[in-house]
Amino acid sequence: MKVGLIRCMKTEDKCQGKMCFKAIKEKKSVFKGAEGDIEIVGFVSCGGCPGNKAAARAANMVKRGANTIALTTCITKGNPAGCVCPHLQKMKEEIAKQVGEGITVFDHTH
Repeated sequence: MKVGLIRCMKTEDKCQGKMCFKAIKEKKSVFKGAEGDIEIVGFVSCGGCPGNKAAARAANMVKRGANTIALTTCITKGNPAGCVCPHLQKMKEEIAKQVGEGITVFDHTH
């Protein structure tokens, strides 16, 4: 699996991605059952509210080999910011349009 991670820009100072990387390394949560190695193709932010850069950044990571895009837990579950991204649904829809079928999109990492 080759995964591109999209994180919340607001949480960059609070979280450096340690738990996301741990979930990938240990093949836990959404990565459970992944066969073979998991390669991280990119670790980018959504670009800031309202997440308008997320879809283009996802498409760029797909062009660079990602077959999976994971919206990180800070976006979808609100950790550590304390709230789920209010732009989540729109971001997911735009990412799906940009990357097309055949690309898996996870809605959290851990």
